[in-house]
Amino acid sequence: MRQGPTSLASSTAKDYDLLNKEKGLDSYSPNEFEKEIYSWWENSGCFQPDAKQKPNGEKEPYVLPMPPPNVTGRLHMGHAIFVALQDVLARFHRMRGRPVLWLPGTDHAGIATQLQVEKLLISEGTTREDVGREKFLERVWEYKAEQGGHITTQLRSLGASADWTRERFTMDSDLSKAVTEAFVRLHEKGLVYRGEYMVNWAPLLKTAVSDLEVEYSEEEGKLYYFKYMVEGSDDYLPVATTRPETIMGDTAVCVHPEDERYKDFVGKKAVVPMGDGRTIPIIADDYVDMEFGTGALKITPGHDPNDYAIGKKYDLPIINIMNKDGSLNANAGIYNSLDRFEAREKLWLDMEAATLTIKVDPHMQRVPRSQRGGEVIEPLVSSQWFVKTEGMGAKALKAVEDGDIKIVPQRFDKIWNNWLTDIHDWCISRQLWWGHRIPVWYVGDSGESEYIVARNEAEAREKAVEQGFSEDVVLRQEEDVLDTWFSSGLWPFATVGWPASEGVEGSDLSRFYPGTCLETGYDILFFWVARMVMMGIELTGKSPFSVVYLHGLVRAADGTKMSKTKGNVIDPLDTVAEYGADSLRYSLVTGVTPGQDIPLNMEKIEANRNFANKLWNCCKFVTGNALRDVDEAELSELGVSGPITGEEFKSLSLPERYIVSKCHDLVKSVTSDIENYQLGAAGSKVYEFLWDQYADWYIEISKTRLYEGLGGGDEDEAKAARRVLVYILDTSLRLLHPYMPYVTEQLWHHLPRSSASDEQAAHALMLSDWPQMDDTNPLVRSQEAISSFECFQALTRSIRNARAEYNVEPGKRISAVVVASGDLKVELETELKSLVALAKLDPESVSVCEAGSDEAKAAAAEDSVQLVVQDGVEAFLPLSGLIDPEKERKRLQKQQEKLENEIKKLAGRLQSKGFVEKAPTAVVDKAKAELAELEDQAKKVESSLEALPV
Repeated sequence: MRQGPTSLASSTAKDYDLLNKEKGLDSYSPNEFEKEIYSWWENSGCFQPDAKQKPNGEKEPYVLPMPPPNVTGRLHMGHAIFVALQDVLARFHRMRGRPVLWLPGTDHAGIATQLQVEKLLISEGTTREDVGREKFLERVWEYKAEQGGHITTQLRSLGASADWTRERFTMDSDLSKAVTEAFVRLHEKGLVYRGEYMVNWAPLLKTAVSDLEVEYSEEEGKLYYFKYMVEGSDDYLPVATTRPETIMGDTAVCVHPEDERYKDFVGKKAVVPMGDGRTIPIIADDYVDMEFGTGALKITPGHDPNDYAIGKKYDLPIINIMNKDGSLNANAGIYNSLDRFEAREKLWLDMEAATLTIKVDPHMQRVPRSQRGGEVIEPLVSSQWFVKTEGMGAKALKAVEDGDIKIVPQRFDKIWNNWLTDIHDWCISRQLWWGHRIPVWYVGDSGESEYIVARNEAEAREKAVEQGFSEDVVLRQEEDVLDTWFSSGLWPFATVGWPASEGVEGSDLSRFYPGTCLETGYDILFFWVARMVMMGIELTGKSPFSVVYLHGLVRAADGTKMSKTKGNVIDPLDTVAEYGADSLRYSLVTGVTPGQDIPLNMEKIEANRNFANKLWNCCKFVTGNALRDVDEAELSELGVSGPITGEEFKSLSLPERYIVSKCHDLVKSVTSDIENYQLGAAGSKVYEFLWDQYADWYIEISKTRLYEGLGGGDEDEAKAARRVLVYILDTSLRLLHPYMPYVTEQLWHHLPRSSASDEQAAHALMLSDWPQMDDTNPLVRSQEAISSFECFQALTRSIRNARAEYNVEPGKRISAVVVASGDLKVELETELKSLVALAKLDPESVSVCEAGSDEAKAAAAEDSVQLVVQDGVEAFLPLSGLIDPEKERKRLQKQQEKLENEIKKLAGRLQSKGFVEKAPTAVVDKAKAELAELEDQAKKVESSLEALPV
């Protein structure tokens, strides 16, 4: 009696098998099984490093640190592509017997998360300043608890076989301790310091942000031209700016030393407009391009990165005119407290009234905006904490140069080298409350000149006393937090136990660090990857991974960036719901190469769903037809426990030896490709083999062994066909599993299977052996069998093409004489029933004869179509069997009449003087080409008529 539905999440492996088989294979509907399979995998412990076999030290672990998505984020295509690629690597190496640790986790995302909570507070009529730091952080933790689980659930829906029992969060207690330890150690090495530098300032967020968090957009703006009056005269220098409000922070005007227009002004003073008489020097530097703009530049070292460099060079004062919220401060004089954009308008009106303006032109400009808040970024000189990166960068550079780290694709080596040879110190402080608070304590009630770096306040007090301060000295912890990238830079080693497990034999740190492969997008090669390498080498003495695999960005079908405004965004969750996770994963991974952007459209996803459906139907044929009524003894023998041996291979017929050889070639090629990180190429090869070879050729030929009506009836032959059908499908499912884990797992449970080892967490495809476990023992193959069967395929195609050319009715069977010699003749003769089935030949009037024999000569002499297949192989198809001469003559005559009418009409048009002289040349040329094509068709029809028997 059939039972009701049972949750596979709580099922044993045996239950899963029984439920799956009991349901059978109806139609392919991924939503009916994907979630249940994933729950079974996870609850069975299939994702843990030792799920396939107990630790034995024979194979080195394969470790993939998962790039931690924002804890409160939602799934997008950027996540989908890294899951698809990393899961291919994890599943492949797991099946090859390596303990795989794909370590998942989430990032606290300082800016993004704080911004969301601040918006919530504003909606409640309050601010973070109103509630205070402690209460604000409580709200953030509450928000994280409410929103933080969605992204990992969504990653699971894509099939990510990550070890969720080890899931980490960058603000877990032990990871926070690791961040503190890293800061302290870097400071002890003299690599952390406090200094004043120019940073990207986000006024809405009131914090410095990294270059990664700044996005540039082309926007229509204005270019303001004004007069910088020369002190004590009516002369002026014409200057242009897009930000007039920054005039209040100018500390020089700069011209080119060889510019004749301004040579006499160098060394004099210029009066700052609306600056209450403040003057600044006029200097000369060849940094200025005489041909660009007016040739005179205002220098604002406090609010422009280029000007900052000039200011340092000439020791110019740095004037900060801006508050943290983007309003102007007292240094802006009468514009104090105005918003920067209000100040711009007010200042310009005042300058107009003072006749200091020249003109305002429309101007397209690159505007830097905060990725998170959307506001315009202000360059600002600020006191921040920095990490010295020159020495660390040199070590990271050397790691790639020496081959300790391999970047895939290699072309990114040059970009890596360029960046690390021109590296700037890293600003690691952020003016936020959510994040890792910087472990620095300032000494005394005020001031920041004296400070202590320590792991906690107790250690800070102990160090203060050692330095001569009293035991009750006031210590104030730094208000700023560390850049999120600082904690993310520790991810590969902090997540496996650093620093607590340093030197501990048998610990996760000793077993799983360094990692193997860091797979991520090329867009964060420097912001995250380079920092992980620098931090890893500096703090552990080892490169954190040996391979950096870079994927491209997922784009719309036309190559443009996906955006909601364009309406071309493909939502991964919606796609999974409609087409299944396998179709999306396969579409993202195949057809692309490392580092190249990935154009994606729904047609590709639908095509790959059709491929999954084709695979489903292949399995239905094998299990529902080929294995129907097969006894349990044979079924148990059909379970694949290893590669086909040479002895068994020799006993097989040509089609079986061919498909096994091609399958084994595929195994070798796919294995090599994935080992060498050519994941797209490997996945496409499996598709081509399954569709073009297994489904289109071997399944059709197997029917001639299985069904008496098609030439079957020999039990040994049928048994061999069942063996090969199961073997090839089983092997193909294993090869395809890393790419399409759900459908392959579902189908594999319907095939006869060998027993799982006692060490396996479950009897799952994902824990089964890869078809080639040992590269030193090549799989059996026969080039002779491949060549012979390819001849059979070419012969079949030639006959099919002839049928199409002569418009033979689909159901009609025709005669054929095949001429070959030697072993090839024997092979073709043996497979005559297969040729009959595939080429729709008449079994009573088809034969294979020796080249040069009387039968071959007679076939050549007969009125027939000759097909040259390859050197030494040809076929003759009697015309009498292909066509009804009278019927064909009538058809050709009708076609001839139609062509003659069209030729007459077009020729007359071209003979018209008016058409030739008045019509555009392109139109005339097109008509001439059409006429030539029609005349060519007419000649062919005439030849066909002449060839017909009278």
